[in-house]
Amino acid sequence: MENAGKFYINGKWVDPISSQKMDVINPATEEVITRITLASEEDVDLAVAAAKRAFSTYSQTTIDQRLGWLENLLAIYKRRYEEVARTISMELGAPITMAREQQADAGTAHLEDFIHVLRDLKLEETLHNGETLLREPIGVCGLITPWNWPINQIVLKVIPALATGCTCVLKPSEFTPLNATLYAEMIHEAGFPAGAFNLVQGAGPVAGATLSQHPDISMMSFTGSTRAGKAITRDAAENIKRVTLELGGKSPNIVFDDVDVEDRITFSVLDVFNNTGQTCDAPTRMLVQRSIYDEALKVAKRVGEAAKVGDPSVEGDHIGPLVSHIQFERVQTLIQAGIDEGATLLAGGVGKPDGINEGYYTKPTIFADVNNTMRIAREEIFGPVVAMIPFDTEEEAIKIANDTPYGLAAYIQTPDAAKADRVARKLRAGMIRINGAFPRPGSPFGGYKQSGIGREGGLFGLEDFMEIKMLHKP
Repeated sequence: MENAGKFYINGKWVDPISSQKMDVINPATEEVITRITLASEEDVDLAVAAAKRAFSTYSQTTIDQRLGWLENLLAIYKRRYEEVARTISMELGAPITMAREQQADAGTAHLEDFIHVLRDLKLEETLHNGETLLREPIGVCGLITPWNWPINQIVLKVIPALATGCTCVLKPSEFTPLNATLYAEMIHEAGFPAGAFNLVQGAGPVAGATLSQHPDISMMSFTGSTRAGKAITRDAAENIKRVTLELGGKSPNIVFDDVDVEDRITFSVLDVFNNTGQTCDAPTRMLVQRSIYDEALKVAKRVGEAAKVGDPSVEGDHIGPLVSHIQFERVQTLIQAGIDEGATLLAGGVGKPDGINEGYYTKPTIFADVNNTMRIAREEIFGPVVAMIPFDTEEEAIKIANDTPYGLAAYIQTPDAAKADRVARKLRAGMIRINGAFPRPGSPFGGYKQSGIGREGGLFGLEDFMEIKMLHKP
């Protein structure tokens, strides 16, 4: 990729000041794809300065102008869609079918929705008391995105920033940097003014911290671990900048005894295995009513043992590798912790799948007889690992579900609509998915407690990037 080793600053591809390099690894083969440069503080400063200069004019552009650039971008993205899917598959390890149908598709779906919402955005309105309210872009935004759903998160941050008249500096994950490079090429081709969007590659402790601490950054938007989110919040506090966070999760999945056990348990296990378990709102804690618990274990064991792991470049519904050796070691450690703490291993376990010697592949794993004090029930594993916990009553299920520092999502499986609604209103989570319902573009994505601050997507995603100004007239 021609621009892989460069940064995009002030409308141009530039050579970095930093000389620190990092290999980008294909997680399926452990081979080097390319090398990127990790930004220094000076590189970040140049990108922020470009965004600051551009803000004075870009913030004054009209919604119609921005809609024109966004529609150009949408057309370009659709043209390069397959390239995006194959790049994500190569650097993340997502199976190509999944990368095409889910990972790359998110870039189209969210952009289309933002265009729709922007057309109806009210920048000025009269309040009930007769005074005038204005909505204006907040300023220069620092955007830090993760490796697990790379284009999804880039679109959910970059597009609302540009749509509202903000300028921005994007720092994607250093483990999946190439899809961000592709997106920068598309933004350039779409005709956005120089400096409105800037891209630097780099690691969190240098590039990320420099953005968070920078006095010319008005807002930080971060998706990643809760640990890193806390560090960004501390860094940003010095300048009192706005911070939005989309962090970790340990989502409960309450399966009541009135379900079709075969259907709902199969769905629940495969939902965790999707994206190799590397999804923040995955239903990793499966709470099953005791009267169907034994039957549920049999179904889960069969589904877990039947799950296929394989080459992400091959079409199919198999599971790919984890993204890196770091993630592989973390997942292995927590699987071993589940064994050591006395959970019953139904399927999978430590080590790589049989016959696989290279790549960061892990066994799809299911634990039974888990209690909510175990590490596998408390910590975000971020791998294809299911923890099954029995419960007796509706009240007990709600108590277990809410007993977590996280609150990103929760799942309910029951054909009883009244019960689903009743339980949903008692769960402390930002998103409740009932009977497999999937979030639609435009709905706010985010959570309670240590799962974050703010919401992404649709109107709520735009509003996070805007300031409120009041006009008080005599």
